[in-house]
Amino acid sequence: MKKVFLGLAALLMIVGMVSCSTNSPKPVAEKFLISFWHMDYKEAKKYATQDTKDMLDMLEQLSTTMPDSDKVHARNIKVDVKDVKEEGDKAVVTFVTSDIKDEKQLNLVKQDGQWLVNLTKNDNIGGEEGPEEEPVTQDTTSAAVMPDTTSVAQ
Repeated sequence: MKKVFLGLAALLMIVGMVSCSTNSPKPVAEKFLISFWHMDYKEAKKYATQDTKDMLDMLEQLSTTMPDSDKVHARNIKVDVKDVKEEGDKAVVTFVTSDIKDEKQLNLVKQDGQWLVNLTKNDNIGGEEGPEEEPVTQDTTSAAVMPDTTSVAQ
């Protein structure tokens, strides 16, 4: 009886350690990123805030128009988490992928005791930078003088 009890206690401890270790920023980020890059949006939603789930829904719809060759390529992408900075109920995970060598960052938040990915529209984890817009400035040093055409000499 004592051996059975010790065996059950050991099993519960192992299960407890595994479940606790999966609720930290790094494994959550890894699972999300792999699912995200492999276009498995249903799986990625398991590790996402509601706003992020909404964005994933849009990406899922867009992915239906992608060529199959792109989807096959996506399944082969590898993700490497480089760093995790945890501060209270927020964390920032730095990562690279086999396609994008530049480091990217992923934000996570802790909600109801669970770490979740929190993407915003300003986050750029996909690596495709939009063209930089040059600021619009008005040149006031050489203002053009328009002739007065309202008074016509007769």
